[in-house]
Amino acid sequence: MSIAQVKSMASLSSDLFYDILKRLDGATLANAACACAAFCSISKEESLWENACHSLWPSTNREDVKSLISSVGGFRKFYADCYPLIVNKDVPGVECDSFSQYPEEWFDAEYYGEIDEIESISPSDFISIVDVRYKDKVIYSKVLWGIPDSDGFNGWFYNCPFRIDLLNLSDRDGVHEDEVRLSIDDGLPPILSIERERKDGKLWRDLRDGIRLSWIIVNKKEKQAANVASWSPLGGQRHWPTDKDFLIRFGSILPSKDILPCLVVECILVMKFRVIHTEGKDSQTTLNLTELSMQLKDMGGSHINGRISLLVLREALKYRRSKNYSEALESCHLYSKAQSELKEEKMRNESRLDRLCLISGIAAFITFCYCIL
Repeated sequence: MSIAQVKSMASLSSDLFYDILKRLDGATLANAACACAAFCSISKEESLWENACHSLWPSTNREDVKSLISSVGGFRKFYADCYPLIVNKDVPGVECDSFSQYPEEWFDAEYYGEIDEIESISPSDFISIVDVRYKDKVIYSKVLWGIPDSDGFNGWFYNCPFRIDLLNLSDRDGVHEDEVRLSIDDGLPPILSIERERKDGKLWRDLRDGIRLSWIIVNKKEKQAANVASWSPLGGQRHWPTDKDFLIRFGSILPSKDILPCLVVECILVMKFRVIHTEGKDSQTTLNLTELSMQLKDMGGSHINGRISLLVLREALKYRRSKNYSEALESCHLYSKAQSELKEEKMRNESRLDRLCLISGIAAFITFCYCIL
């Protein structure tokens, strides 16, 4: 069999280029577009980016989601907006030099500022596109149109803590349509008992290292989208709140300048698994996904209400992003550091107040005794 020599890239057909590019993932496709003029031209085809989106986010392969993505700018723009992670390093520092400079208002979750624009934002404008992977296998996908139970401007949603529950089976029995289970067939390591797992933590490490989460928020009104998850876990707790539960935390740091005094807000995505079977004669190690939720908190740990959360989410979809995961991780570490410093400063200030009250009480008592004598 003879092999024909190719004198130049121009001598190859565009169909061959297309066939090559459609096999690439989005990141590689973007890099290939910089290789030559032919690749650059063909890489602008929407169908290539549609394939890349379907491969990375299976939930985008629904007809209603395809229509949504087309309406907000197409698959190429969608990939460019949602593949990078939100990076926010504008975390305010804490002034510790004087007691008067301590920012008490950071802990006031009821602060609204001048917010007239809230009336132009509707919970129905926001769509959640969620995909969960375990060891590169998709185990759960869901699309949530709007924010549940948010009807009515003066309803509970606007004044109560913001929370989206995609899946909450903690107190339910039986089979649920969104029930998700992981077993040895999915790659879980077998565990003989919960007591053994508490000692070696093998299942916890495997779950933490293998699980991935993408939570894309789309504002269909302003035609913007962003991924508010961190792909990989930022932390978690094993055997909490019960011995059989594993809690994994994802998230990002969102901007809230001109919305809240603390300037930044933490988006917390919680995923909880429960062990329902361990290795036995008639059973194998099985985990059940019991919770997948989103909530927003300020630097003091107070929950942000629905009214403010809509503004924060809208601003977050316009914010800077990066394909460098270490940058996104760094912004989370900066936030955690500032939050810890803030709590320490608050404790120091409370200690100063306690000492001041004690000294004042002693001085008052001595003065009273002196007057009597």
